[in-house]
Amino acid sequence: MSFIHTLALLAALTQPSAASGQPIAGIACDAMEGQRLHTHQHLLILDHGKPVAIPADVGRPSTRGCLYWLHTHTPDGIIHIEAPQDRAFTLGEFFSIWGQPLSRTAAATAHAPRGTSLRVWVDGRPYTRDPKTIVLARHTDVVIEAGPPYPKPPRFTAWGAL
Repeated sequence: MSFIHTLALLAALTQPSAASGQPIAGIACDAMEGQRLHTHQHLLILDHGKPVAIPADVGRPSTRGCLYWLHTHTPDGIIHIEAPQDRAFTLGEFFSIWGQPLSRTAAATAHAPRGTSLRVWVDGRPYTRDPKTIVLARHTDVVIEAGPPYPKPPRFTAWGAL
């Protein structure tokens, strides 16, 4: 293992994880859902055309009795932001709480082919900046594709009462 890989591994091991209940990216794990800000977003990751599971209970450590302001309840890609303060949250913060990588070339277990980048769509429009910077506003719909193939990104419309 190279020195750089060793440093990266040590850095990853010393970062707080959601299982610890410690703050991550300035986001606390509180005993109750915050009531000041309550919004929902949708995330879909396609790895060579196949959906990557976004699990239930991201940001809800079972052994700590708390939940992070960004979390999931069900395995349907719906992100819940329930925070005690008004502030902008990003997709990068959600991935940090999830404990998964997010960059121009990787999103969770999906990786762009060598020499290429992921294709990212926000509300049906191409997003060419770092996906960590995507602001999670009310009903933001994010599709991340590692391909090929690169199917037309589906739009999430089942907001219902969310």
